[in-house]
Amino acid sequence: MFTPEFCHRKISRCLYLASGAENVADLPVRDLIDSHCHLDDAVFDDDRDAVLRRAEMAGVCKIIVPAYTPKFWNRLKETCRHHPGLYPAYGVHPLYLDDRDDRWETTLTTLLTQAVALGEIGLDAGDGTPDAARQRSAFTTQLAMARQLGLPVILHARRSLEEVILTLRRFPGLRGVLHSFSGSLVQAQRLIDMGFLLGLGGALTHPRAQRLRATAAILPAESLLAETDAPWQTPHAHPGTRNEPAYLSEIIASLAQLRHTPTQEIAQVTAQNALTLFHLQDTP
Repeated sequence: MFTPEFCHRKISRCLYLASGAENVADLPVRDLIDSHCHLDDAVFDDDRDAVLRRAEMAGVCKIIVPAYTPKFWNRLKETCRHHPGLYPAYGVHPLYLDDRDDRWETTLTTLLTQAVALGEIGLDAGDGTPDAARQRSAFTTQLAMARQLGLPVILHARRSLEEVILTLRRFPGLRGVLHSFSGSLVQAQRLIDMGFLLGLGGALTHPRAQRLRATAAILPAESLLAETDAPWQTPHAHPGTRNEPAYLSEIIASLAQLRHTPTQEIAQVTAQNALTLFHLQDTP
């Protein structure tokens, strides 16, 4: 779906309008990378090809597809195998610990030989979540695995960012991204100092997200990734609808507006950050 030829075209007219350019032909090539999108989810089964076509038209040429449950690792593998431009990450999300079997670590290690990251993993202190001790055990096991394999990690931290940061200090040298970042400027700086990037998505487009928007406006550009987290976290302009990777251009345009920076510059730097973190230059 994401052909090499497409990744050398101009970005979409949607992104062009957001940038204020007078002519789309005047814009340099800016290939967008969605650093977090669950495109293997069953909600896309009926129209996944159409979703990918819309993503192409919006300028998205690469998508990182992180796992969340072992139950669907094979589904994720097959989705990425059938659609060039989709790159898998495998891991066990803290809300899906019960989906593991006795061989989950062995299976995960094997799958990671064909992955760009280990994730989505982390801690979740929301209501009705699994026992905290079990979450911590699974989290540290997977962090150790990622460090041993030399892979970046994709992190989830709901109501648990402080503990996630403290846990990461036990794994020096590990790199990755804090997906759907919503923490403070101080927490952002601590993550950056440890070599982690911050994923910004649909929440950034909501006017009421004042702290997040203020933080995103002043973070170092080299610390940022753009993501949709589709089918969840739909941008402000699409209330009550399924999210999809085509909306990444709106997130980038919102970030550019907050930072008073040309949209194509934000597109370029977030894409380069993703290329570097996930070693996509070295991936077929």
